[in-house]
Amino acid sequence: MTKTMLRGATALMAGALAVAGCKELNVEDFNNGDLDELQRNPSQSAVITLTHGLFFGTREDQGDRNEYVALLGILGREAYNFDAADPRFVTEMLIGPLDGGSPAFGGNLFAGPYANIRNAHIVLNALELVQGFSDGEKEGLRGIAKTIQALDFLIVINTRDDNGAPIDVDRDPTGDPAPIATKAEVFAHIAQLLDEGEGHLTSADVAFPEALAFTSGFAGFDTPAAFLTFNRALRARVAVYAADYATALAALAASFLDDAGSLDLGAYHAFSTRSGDQPNNLFDPSASDILAHPSIEADAQLKANTDPDDRFTRKIVALADPVTVQDITTQVAFQIYNSLSAPIPIIRNEELILLRAEANLGLNQDAAALTDINLIRTTSGGLDPIGGGAWAALTDAEQLDELLYNKRYSLLFEGGHRWIDMRRYGRLDQLPLDLPSHTIHPRFPFPVFECDARAGNLPASGC
Repeated sequence: MTKTMLRGATALMAGALAVAGCKELNVEDFNNGDLDELQRNPSQSAVITLTHGLFFGTREDQGDRNEYVALLGILGREAYNFDAADPRFVTEMLIGPLDGGSPAFGGNLFAGPYANIRNAHIVLNALELVQGFSDGEKEGLRGIAKTIQALDFLIVINTRDDNGAPIDVDRDPTGDPAPIATKAEVFAHIAQLLDEGEGHLTSADVAFPEALAFTSGFAGFDTPAAFLTFNRALRARVAVYAADYATALAALAASFLDDAGSLDLGAYHAFSTRSGDQPNNLFDPSASDILAHPSIEADAQLKANTDPDDRFTRKIVALADPVTVQDITTQVAFQIYNSLSAPIPIIRNEELILLRAEANLGLNQDAAALTDINLIRTTSGGLDPIGGGAWAALTDAEQLDELLYNKRYSLLFEGGHRWIDMRRYGRLDQLPLDLPSHTIHPRFPFPVFECDARAGNLPASGC
């Protein structure tokens, strides 16, 4: 990749090695030679610290107002950002075009994931040299690194879609850039990483190294066997995205899916207000900037008592007065993230049940799909179940409508699911346009630094 990405990796190396060497009285200059030292003669503490850092690296582009959840929420007509200081949340994100030269908007969500992918490669390469770990401990760390790499590649391809993305990135950052792989090749690579990660975690016949700390968002996933269920959950999502439904069902069977468990069971990006940590800036105590799209209220199904879907009332709050910016008006806001320390889901049980329903629909196993849809409708939404006869009378498109409705409200403003799902099913034109000048963007362009590095040798929509 580019020198910009290497700088991000090198900065984390410096921090990792500084922590590892903090007991020494004579400390070398960690801004020079630290990456080379980790690659030539890695210590256990440095490898553990960098592995721990992967969880923070994959969180890096999630919890701010111009990052993954918020930007994809705008594109999928879940959210607005009416930040008076930056009109591009409307002029670029809703009108367009997306500009690869704006690193906070069209050119966003690329360098960050690749920096963390680079860090994971450094972990994997260091594990070939480091002394003192057992084979089982090394396998566990490899399983973590490849699983997090897969998650970061998924962020990249979810944003770039059929523009594709580089995958052969474990190379000299000062050399030629990696070739652009097709969307199908990127998904195959993600699947391979997750399956290799499964093999490593299965071979990790001992606990992770004792010094390895997990973030609070991964509570309950801090053993190789438990982390494997997270790996399989991601594999199920990737398989559904690739319409590989049989593989999805097999992965779900090995995941943490639990029909009787909490729908919130899962892995999360953790945030805090501690010094040096990252807060969740999607929390808006004034409900003045990050607001909800009015279609969320208009489209909510009603319960038997005519109240809206419980997911709507649980996640959305009405404002006392309507807010209008650039001729767009809404009177609803989110109450999903209720503090600066609120976690953001990576994947949780409610999504897994709906992924199983989606896979069964894809395999024409309609009765099994209905069982899961009804579980979510009644448990999460408070809605009446759909009867078997009524379900059988629906067309395939109408059954898909019901599935996508439940995914929309169950996963609202958690990770761009609405935009991704509507694109996967060729339904982006069904997303609402507030004004005739607005556009539904199907993908992000490549950042301008990628276009410059490749001298324009990219897909027409890429730059």
